[in-house]
Amino acid sequence: MSDSPSNRELQKELIKDFIIESSEGLDFFDNELLTFETEGDLEQMNNVFRIIHTIKGTAGCLGLNNIEKIAHSGENLLSQLRDGKIQVNQEMVTSLLNLSDVLKESIQTLERTGSDSGNKHCSILEKMEGLLARNPEDSEQAKMEDPGWGLFDEESEEEKHASAKGEDQEDDGDSAAIENSTTEEENLASLLAAGKTNLAESTIRVDVSQLDKVMNMVGELVLARNQIVVNTTNRDEAALLTASQRLNIITTELQESVMKTRMQPIGNVFRKFPKIVRDVANELGKEVQLTMDGHETELDRTIIEAIKDPLTHIVRNAIDHGIETPDDRVVASKAKEGKLSLGAYHEGGQIVIEITDDGKGIDIEKVRETASQKGIINSSQAGSMSEKEVINLVFQPGFSTAGKVSNVSGRGVGMDVVKTNIEKTGGSIDVSTNSGLGTTIKIKIPLTLAIIPALIVTSADERFAIPQISLLELVRLEGEQAKEGIEMLYGSPVHRLRGKLLPLVYLNHELQISSPKKELESDEDTVVNIVVLQADGRQFGLVVDAINDTEEIVVKPLGKQLKGISSFAGATIMGDGKVALILDVLGIALRASVVTESRTLTSASEAEKTETESDTMQTLLLFTVGEDRRMAIPLSEAARLEKFSSEQIEYTGEQKVVQYRDDIMPLFDVEELVLDRKQISDSKQNDTLEVVVYSQAGRNYGLIVGSIKDIVYESASISYQSDRMGVLGSIVVQGKVTDLLSVSQIVEQHSIPESNALAS
Repeated sequence: MSDSPSNRELQKELIKDFIIESSEGLDFFDNELLTFETEGDLEQMNNVFRIIHTIKGTAGCLGLNNIEKIAHSGENLLSQLRDGKIQVNQEMVTSLLNLSDVLKESIQTLERTGSDSGNKHCSILEKMEGLLARNPEDSEQAKMEDPGWGLFDEESEEEKHASAKGEDQEDDGDSAAIENSTTEEENLASLLAAGKTNLAESTIRVDVSQLDKVMNMVGELVLARNQIVVNTTNRDEAALLTASQRLNIITTELQESVMKTRMQPIGNVFRKFPKIVRDVANELGKEVQLTMDGHETELDRTIIEAIKDPLTHIVRNAIDHGIETPDDRVVASKAKEGKLSLGAYHEGGQIVIEITDDGKGIDIEKVRETASQKGIINSSQAGSMSEKEVINLVFQPGFSTAGKVSNVSGRGVGMDVVKTNIEKTGGSIDVSTNSGLGTTIKIKIPLTLAIIPALIVTSADERFAIPQISLLELVRLEGEQAKEGIEMLYGSPVHRLRGKLLPLVYLNHELQISSPKKELESDEDTVVNIVVLQADGRQFGLVVDAINDTEEIVVKPLGKQLKGISSFAGATIMGDGKVALILDVLGIALRASVVTESRTLTSASEAEKTETESDTMQTLLLFTVGEDRRMAIPLSEAARLEKFSSEQIEYTGEQKVVQYRDDIMPLFDVEELVLDRKQISDSKQNDTLEVVVYSQAGRNYGLIVGSIKDIVYESASISYQSDRMGVLGSIVVQGKVTDLLSVSQIVEQHSIPESNALAS
């Protein structure tokens, strides 16, 4: 074949096709071989044989001798297995999987360098020959009866002769031939390197009918464009409006069609896990059965590429840390073989991926202890953290409970990267565990990153887009409601939303595009727009100047000058041609300290100041009673903060009550009960009452206080003991003497027994 430009271009295309087809075929080879190992279906063995036979034949036709030899050695062994002359066993399956890995590596080398020369893989050839040598007669017969290359049988002798001739020339020291060979490899390498670095991952298979549909839509788009151009020239407004509406419909349909061409089944990711599970389980001496559901669930290929590595790490972790060894499982009255399941399904416009194992679960106390030893939390925090908070410690950088470093785990690099990568796609990860029964990891990710629904808002005359995946609800406060609806707690603005305090973040302030003081002022015409968002499982309200509308936006990456700004996730071009920045909700939350990088955990070095002091530190709710008395209760005893007008106060007997959440809630006036001030001024009867709601045994009780002042983290070490009922003693808070109350004592001492209340 002459070395003309057209022939070189043809060779380039043929090798590109070979690389793509072989990469896909080898992934299928692994799965079919593993299925054959467990089920023994002859049809699966035929599929495996056909894949290797195709790779061998195509490699021989293209003159890729190294790949041809490797595939041929595997084909000989598979031929004997298929004919039943050799019995399949674990060693043979492992060797064939290793052969698959070697072929993948050779194909990657071919793509990267354009070279297929060398004998780097002699060990796998020797292994295949060794397995065949156990049946010498069949081995010799396999060599004599070379299955050949199918359609390329007539060319085999010529190829072999050319190969032998090439070897003779090399032995004779023909430097010209070597130089010519090297030049051909360099040319091939430059041809392949001209495109993508990974051909298999840079291509996508699309149904022809889908392409036909896209082409039809493009034709309709051209017609609509022509109509608009003509009607714009003729100034026919009615016809122009009709054409614009048609253009809108066509664009929407075209968008959906193009999106479908990018969608791929998640099974493309799942199919590599059977081999990973087998390899890791064998390395750790464990038995694991893998089940997978939802292969057909589709999502954007950019998302698929982003979740490959996180899913792989989670699967390896489940086998290493979750599933026990066969002996340990027998002791725990479990089957020797552990179960690992992967599932994917659609839910609420997102893809949910669940990874579940039936192992020992996460050891909460071990995680707590390890985190304390590594300085991630201090001893005081370790004792007060909830189970969910402890589980989330596995996402801290450097965290690992592995006893030693191995090829699988122990380096403390993993789950923090997994969480970061998933959150970059706009997704979230959640872990739930049951001691002795197993662990479930649930990942939620968007369908696509290219086009997303977003809420458009305005602040300081600039438009911003907020991805709807983080949006919970919208709240609008007007007039008096705006004045009273925003309170200050510990110097930070909050809004009481359905009984719960919602931290507020002013977008103008965080982006430093206007003064926050002006935003906090309100008058009769003031309107406060709050966008309730969720970041890292925590809710907060983003205050903006105006809420515009929702629309689907095309996500554009930020330039390198803006990539370092954590508040923005990208940009989009609006209908008027102007650019709007897309807000990174998690970045805004981190910037405003609503969520912290360390999940609000302090380092152990800070806690080592005084161990005795840290034992008595508490978060206290500070309030006044009357006009002069400062009092406090542990914040953990305050379920909610409420306001009631005096008109809402009723009585049952002598007990003050209020109707609250479809129930009758008793009220205890701290000024009356603790300070023994029976004569309450008339002015107080018209005030709005501040009430701290306390819950005990499923019942709510309200403490009437003067005004809420602050939430502080102070030492609750009592300096002065008190003999008054309901008062534990006095402490010093912010340099002033403050009474520390016991809400449970007040409720117990002054509650009317339920039977008496009913009788009244």
